[in-house]
Amino acid sequence: MKTLFLLGLFLASFLLASAQQDIKAKQILDEVSAKTRSFNTISADFVFSMENEEMDIYEKNSGSIQLKGQKYVVDLPDVGVKVYSDGETIWNYMADGNQVTISYLDDGGSELMDPSSVFTIYERGFRSKYIGEKNLAGSGATHEIELYPDSDEHEVTKIVLFIGKTDSLIKSALLLGTDGNTYGIEIKKMNTSANLPDNYFIFNPADFSDLEIIDFR
Repeated sequence: MKTLFLLGLFLASFLLASAQQDIKAKQILDEVSAKTRSFNTISADFVFSMENEEMDIYEKNSGSIQLKGQKYVVDLPDVGVKVYSDGETIWNYMADGNQVTISYLDDGGSELMDPSSVFTIYERGFRSKYIGEKNLAGSGATHEIELYPDSDEHEVTKIVLFIGKTDSLIKSALLLGTDGNTYGIEIKKMNTSANLPDNYFIFNPADFSDLEIIDFR
């Protein structure tokens, strides 16, 4: 689910330890790392898009994410999906069918399914390149940085990040997938002072009547 992977880009701690990094890009990404690690919680509203010109696909959906350490809740109301994780278990609720599937996080099969794991995904397998400055509508002056994978492990050919010059926060990102799709996320609003209790990240079946539960644990 590349949606979660892209969300992680906005929240990730970019610890690019490889010697093959662009010096300026690494300096900026290190600042992003320090800034994001200083937050106890992060809440963000975003717009997620997917395009494929060859297949005439143009989709755009809104969503939100709340993050606290390895715990997260991702809400995609336009497609009726809400994902909860307390860092150990993951609940995937689908409004269409009123169904929730439950599994251990380790059984997810891919790091792309876990926003918290994306925090360190760049420590292995990505090269960075500083492109320059760019003014974005609604975001102002940003740094444009490209990331290139060293292998096909991450199923992307390139990631483009736009990072605010004044606050060292990621404003938007583009992901060019090996599947021919271009995925994008634009942050609309971010809050780093929300008080989120640990039980917020646990799915409560009592909140849903006639719920179908599929437990893979």
